[in-house]
Amino acid sequence: MRFLFSTGSLYTYSLDRCFHLAAQAGFDGMEVMVDTRWDSRDPDYLRRLVDRYGIPVLAVHSPFLHFARGWAQDEPDCIRKSVALAEAVGAEVVIHHLPLRVSYVMVQLGRKRFPLPNPWARENREYQRWLLEEYPALQASTEVALCIENLPGFPAYGRRWDIAYWNATRPETLDAITRFPHITMDTTHLATWGLDPLEVYPRWRERVRHVHLSNFDGREHRRPEDGQLALDRLLQRMAQDGYPHTVALELHPDALSAGEPEAVVGQLLADSLAHCRRWAGQAQPAPR
Repeated sequence: MRFLFSTGSLYTYSLDRCFHLAAQAGFDGMEVMVDTRWDSRDPDYLRRLVDRYGIPVLAVHSPFLHFARGWAQDEPDCIRKSVALAEAVGAEVVIHHLPLRVSYVMVQLGRKRFPLPNPWARENREYQRWLLEEYPALQASTEVALCIENLPGFPAYGRRWDIAYWNATRPETLDAITRFPHITMDTTHLATWGLDPLEVYPRWRERVRHVHLSNFDGREHRRPEDGQLALDRLLQRMAQDGYPHTVALELHPDALSAGEPEAVVGQLLADSLAHCRRWAGQAQPAPR
């Protein structure tokens, strides 16, 4: 089991600072979120960061489509380009999301924003069709594992809504996502549905190639030691099973006190990693 730091956790920071903090904390590798930072799409720059900090890129997260304008045309193109990026930097997995049932637009009314469905949009239906018909050929063409990710409940109008096809929302729906060969199990997303990752993991175990690890306290993407999920027991179980793949800490910037002095952010990150390594029965390596 190797622990990665997701650059999406500090999307307000430069990639250089993300690599620096991860190396200081002692992570095994990086998950690069492809986003509005053009550096996140540049394999030459990423390889320079790998050389500078001695920490490899082991996972690439395909971008949200609205972040990919000018780089990719649609969701399938995002995934194809993310695979090419992963191959160029030596990453093992590409993370991408389930297709949505409906598109939506955000409408601003005064100080509040409301989602409104857009039933005329076709991109989600096209993405769903591509996953069923063309996705297997892309996976067969690369050694990079394409890992589809379960999604959270979408909060709107006082409740959480399931807006994705094949999503895990209750025990009866856990097998829907297993039509795909590789899964990214997101712990906080499961928690939004009241699902315990410790109970989900055995159902998905053979397909889990990547984990997004974070806790939940009513807010998503909390530090692993802060929340209602027993992530200590989950990592113990995974270690007992000999889980050989990657686990990425994917947190919200406020969980790491982003904007505070770097020593504060770095200490929080190092503490979270230390908890994870202890739960998994690993020794903490020396910082780079």
